[in-house]
Amino acid sequence: MQEKKDFYSTVELICAKDSRYKPDAYEFVIQALHFTQKKLKKQTHITGKELSEGLRDFAISQFGPMTKTVFTHWGITRTHDFGNIVFSMIDKKLLSKTEEDSINDFSDVYDFEVVFANVLRDSVIKDIGKG
Repeated sequence: MQEKKDFYSTVELICAKDSRYKPDAYEFVIQALHFTQKKLKKQTHITGKELSEGLRDFAISQFGPMTKTVFTHWGITRTHDFGNIVFSMIDKKLLSKTEEDSINDFSDVYDFEVVFANVLRDSVIKDIGKG
């Protein structure tokens, strides 16, 4: 329980200094990290590209066609924003990195306009295919 309190108080400190992203975005990145590790069957380190792709998949599973709207509300408009969030948490020791990791690993992994544009259509097609 103390660990959760420490996380939230640290995120509050980050957001007080850098208000670009809402606190919910930090919690979401942690949840997506666990989702991605489980999906990739990795208990340890994953790359920025792997995490960005996991964030996309987890967000679509959680928010469906509202994904881009939720991200925009949180201040996230491109994959580099995920990198900013991750590296803010690394700076505060909430996450760790390897020597090879760089914030640039999160740059232009995918285009939000492209990957989130057809979420509704794709989910409708999937549902039709089940019927």
